[in-house]
Amino acid sequence: MPCIKCLSADDVIVVTGGAGFIGSRIVCDLAELGFRVVISDLLWSGDKWRNIAAARLYDLVRPDNLSEWLGRHADKVAAVVHMAAISSTTETDVDRFVANNIRLTLDLWEWCAANATRFIYASSAATYGDGTAGFSDVESPAALAALRPLNAYGWSKHVVDRRVVEDVVRGRPCPPQWAGLKFFNVYGPNEAHKGDMQSVVAKVYPTIKAGDTVTLFKSHNPRYRDGGQLRDFVYVKDCLAVVRWLLQNPKVTGLFNVGTGAARSFLDLVDAVGAAAGCLPKVRFIETPAELRDKYQYFTQADITKLRAAGFDQPFHSLEEGVRDFVHCLRSAG
Repeated sequence: MPCIKCLSADDVIVVTGGAGFIGSRIVCDLAELGFRVVISDLLWSGDKWRNIAAARLYDLVRPDNLSEWLGRHADKVAAVVHMAAISSTTETDVDRFVANNIRLTLDLWEWCAANATRFIYASSAATYGDGTAGFSDVESPAALAALRPLNAYGWSKHVVDRRVVEDVVRGRPCPPQWAGLKFFNVYGPNEAHKGDMQSVVAKVYPTIKAGDTVTLFKSHNPRYRDGGQLRDFVYVKDCLAVVRWLLQNPKVTGLFNVGTGAARSFLDLVDAVGAAAGCLPKVRFIETPAELRDKYQYFTQADITKLRAAGFDQPFHSLEEGVRDFVHCLRSAG
């Protein structure tokens, strides 16, 4: 039987992007707990469906039919976990971000507010831009206005965060529980379908395993050596733990950073993959493409003070622990 507070076995939880990377992990976890899980996603013609092949599902809905489906099942839906998004940081069609990342999220926000339904959605550390304004998940309109995302993806997530906080501050209708999760650099199982947008861990593992040379971007910032660019790499199992904890704690609302709180270098990451694979990695540095240089984050590190203060006390995997577990999963999958 489900053990998440205030939710019963008869409740329906809708997970958008439910066949994707983070979404599929949430789906499988909730289905295993016994909930009626509904996925809204596009599967296309690849192997993305394999991410959810083992899950017991209540229904699957195409995104373009979701609004109508929600209208027919409003009395059954207890929570919407919205993970669907265009996540490519190199996407140039900004209208796709508007339609998929902004409009869809705000439509769901308004629907959940009108139907007293809990709402958890994916934001991103890309909202912080180059980090000049820090990495604090303060919810004030003034603090959010100071952030300058470096790409259209980050901007699309930032637009939603600002609108949500504005609604809360002005006392407009809001879901009974809401949480915007600012995911940092997530890696782990179920990301193979992402192609070029896979994590660096997933990309370099087969190269290191084959004994070939890994390529990393050179640094074009004098404060960082080549390979010394720093990111907060967070294991997908930790992201799943935060979502489950939020569903267990319906009174917790707000914007929350989801990261380890410890920035690590890309060379650290390559070394961790090499250790997990039992190989000594070889590294070559290449020029960062000119079109990416002014959009490149050299440092990200989640300030998780607010998440901890809200009561989330589970430890995060270290980079070495997470990579070791992920590599084990990759080996097991063949």
